[in-house]
Amino acid sequence: MPKVFVCRSIPESGLQLLRDALGEEALIVASQDGPIARKALLQDIAGADALLPILTDRIDAAVMDAAGERLKIIANYAVGFNNIDVAAATARGIVVTNTPGVLSETTADTAWLLLMMAARRGGEAERYVREGRWHSWSPTLLLGRDVHHATLGIFGMGRIGQAVAQRARAFSMHILYTNRTPLPNAVEESLGATYVDKDTLLAQSDFLSIHCPLTPKTHHAFGVAEFVAMKKDAILINTARGSVVDEAALADALQQRQITAAGLDVFEEEPTIHPALLQCENAVLFPHLGSASWETRSQMAEIAAKNIIACLQGETPPNCVNPEVL
Repeated sequence: MPKVFVCRSIPESGLQLLRDALGEEALIVASQDGPIARKALLQDIAGADALLPILTDRIDAAVMDAAGERLKIIANYAVGFNNIDVAAATARGIVVTNTPGVLSETTADTAWLLLMMAARRGGEAERYVREGRWHSWSPTLLLGRDVHHATLGIFGMGRIGQAVAQRARAFSMHILYTNRTPLPNAVEESLGATYVDKDTLLAQSDFLSIHCPLTPKTHHAFGVAEFVAMKKDAILINTARGSVVDEAALADALQQRQITAAGLDVFEEEPTIHPALLQCENAVLFPHLGSASWETRSQMAEIAAKNIIACLQGETPPNCVNPEVL
């Protein structure tokens, strides 16, 4: 009987797939309220054939060794997998999978929501009404920025970045992007997007939306120098990973009005947020809601389950990120 350890309860559709394929007794779902404690993870994973973590679970060599030699797959419940030591997994012959594709449109919706709220000061306006401060209409009340016909810069033009670009076209925006490599000409033309270097992106963007993976090269890709280089009326959006942005530098840039506003769904030390950011009225802050729709989160659970089922049944998992182990 295989053992599948799930670090936190996920949508039922994914759990049911695992039960149907592997048996009720194969599935162990951590029951704690919140992220699983490190000590509990190291203890409970012993003898597991498969591990299904979420993006806040740090899965390193110690966790893999605690599982023992039976561990065959780590099926991350996320598209990103920087929480997993993939090199350590590969060295031990353990497959690592993710849940790509399915959350691109939903995360792009979240980025667009943050962009609109930051542009039109939605968070400030909502607080203004709830606090009873609205007494009359005013020609100068909470004036924001137009989105239509502005320049949108996209840092990282993968699936999510391209989905954001598609939304920007409906607003007649001028779209610039920076990526590891330029997109094919046909894709650029379909999106109405122009490839530029990072310096140009910073200098010309009215709105700058981050959609790159977190790597050593992108860690703190946005810091003091970048905020100085941006327009003073620019707005920064981040739905990628928190550590791509230096939060302390961003808070200072917002307070000093080096840039106008920011919309953030991710943070460096989630759920902790830099105290200075919490004091910035010109920051819209979400609790990592990028893929938070019933439809998308359920599909993510099903993809993670299917990756595990395929691996344990001797088949190739559809979303392997370290195929050299196969």
